[in-house]
Amino acid sequence: MKNSPTCVRVPGTQFTFGGWLGQYLERVTEQWIKVVPSSNPGILQIFRDRDRRPSRNLVAFAGEFPGKYLTGAVQVLRLTHDLELETVLACFVADLIACQAEDGYLGPWPRRSRMTGRAPNSSPGGGSGILGVPDLPISQIDDEPDGGSSTWDAWGHYHIMMGLMLWAEHTGDKEAWRSARRIADLLCTTFLGTGRRLVDAGDKTETNLSPAHALCLLHEQTGIARYLQLAKQIVDEFQAQGPHGPLAGDYVRTALAGKEFYETPRPRWESLHSIMALPELYYITGDRRYRDAFEHVYWSIVKLDRHNNGGFSSGERARGNPYLALPIETCCTIAWIAMSVEMLRLTGDSVVADEIELSTLNSVVGMHSASGRWVTYDTPMDGVRRASAHAIVCHSREGTPELNCCSVNGHRGLGMISDWAVMHDGGDGIMLNYYGPSTMTATLSAGCTVKLVQNTAYPVDGHIGLIVHPSRATRFTLSLRIPYWSARTRLSVNGKPVRNVTAGTYCSLDRRWEKGDRVEMRLDMSEHFWVGEEQCRGNVSMYRGPILMTYDRRFNDVDPDDLPELDALTLEHRHVTWNGRIEPILLMEYRDGKGRELRLCDFGSAGEGGTPYKSWLKIGSVAAGSFTRSNPLRSVRP
Repeated sequence: MKNSPTCVRVPGTQFTFGGWLGQYLERVTEQWIKVVPSSNPGILQIFRDRDRRPSRNLVAFAGEFPGKYLTGAVQVLRLTHDLELETVLACFVADLIACQAEDGYLGPWPRRSRMTGRAPNSSPGGGSGILGVPDLPISQIDDEPDGGSSTWDAWGHYHIMMGLMLWAEHTGDKEAWRSARRIADLLCTTFLGTGRRLVDAGDKTETNLSPAHALCLLHEQTGIARYLQLAKQIVDEFQAQGPHGPLAGDYVRTALAGKEFYETPRPRWESLHSIMALPELYYITGDRRYRDAFEHVYWSIVKLDRHNNGGFSSGERARGNPYLALPIETCCTIAWIAMSVEMLRLTGDSVVADEIELSTLNSVVGMHSASGRWVTYDTPMDGVRRASAHAIVCHSREGTPELNCCSVNGHRGLGMISDWAVMHDGGDGIMLNYYGPSTMTATLSAGCTVKLVQNTAYPVDGHIGLIVHPSRATRFTLSLRIPYWSARTRLSVNGKPVRNVTAGTYCSLDRRWEKGDRVEMRLDMSEHFWVGEEQCRGNVSMYRGPILMTYDRRFNDVDPDDLPELDALTLEHRHVTWNGRIEPILLMEYRDGKGRELRLCDFGSAGEGGTPYKSWLKIGSVAAGSFTRSNPLRSVRP
């Protein structure tokens, strides 16, 4: 029996954003997305040159660059409807499709290496992105820091399929659909029932198995049976064994056995893309095992590997310890948010939406420069922010001086807001997940359009004024996300209080809506805390609503090693205006009963000036909290 997602994005939603998001979208679009094809022409030239001599010196994952770039760019386009951007992407897609071989191959490797996982020659720096990270021994980052002589060919094709399908869905471009199908057909011809396995195509199985996700999506779009057959074959390869042990992560069986994700044989971040095939297989086949395994992996990561800033991974993999001070790679966090979107679609759990907001407002903003020109490789909990072009300069090549795994991927963190901001609830209702100054116009299944206008300074302030404008008076359910950290939420409709508003749920307002109806919501933005353990024992993270409050030397006279210990019981605060360059989203001055004071900004803005910052602070009078699925930040109040 087939199943359907609990909630889905509303296609064709029109967005207008103010505040921090509007600024970031504009700057990233103008300063990065639009200029990539011209400033880094090698992004496609490496595809044209694949059989030329001499061979180009490529990183093992070079084939991912066009797909990652396109995927995030289309998602940003959904939010901005920027006609100039659409023109840039239309030309890019046409040029990309023109690089496709007759058999459907769309990668940068010569004929003898296609889909084999074997590079024509090994090249220095052809690794997973950590060779250029300063001051960190490779052994602390990853067990397999480079791809050796492998290519990540299937991985590159996965990302290109995802980008082409998103573009085709958004624009109706039939050639893009055909191109994605030709890749799928090549995969089927090569691997389906032939005795060849993707798990054997190189030593990076976390990447090689990723096409399972795209194949499921393409099957749902086309109904072509062989795409589903290959997807299931790949998922069966999760449990493949080699002469020296497991070849892959065995993600289904280990999850159903109750093992934590970090305990699986291959808990690298790339595996999240393969694991995202599981909810799709659940929808298609009705097999509950796929759903149960996916949910278990998700909550295992939230509990043990999602950091205080919403970022995922420690040195590019799960380690079962969210307090480790190893790099939190941009690509890992982007994959984590994508997985979280799938979890939200599957379950309709508002706490999952809270998790997405946490990652977006803190880690995604933190990985982007305010100018929109660059993203980080590592966005640490404490430390400094370095442009990915500096941290992983080993990725840079002739024709692609600015491209690396993270630079082509970071903007997707902003673009994915189009997936979760406003959703259909499975019926004729609307779920509102994104809060911030904005206007969103969505269409109900009955054909009525609903404009939602938010007048708010959120997340700086907890007051959200929402005006509802249906195109005609109609009855539907508007479900508002009530964050689990908002202990006391006040809600009213046209001045009439709404009772029984519960944190960590959706408040569903089922009524006949008329143009100009007003919803007023006041979220509890009082400070709440996560008491550190392990390497962060003795330190505390403090949140104001969804924002991780962070020390930045730029806003303080005191240096990082001399921070005062604040008393949570006597804390007072006031908003501070910054008159210097690059104003933070939020800046607060905290003072306790002993006169000790500290200025703290939002995590996303911290370190923008190249100054050191800290999000694990000395704060007393806070008792430790426990992780639960209804309180994943271990949030406590003094």
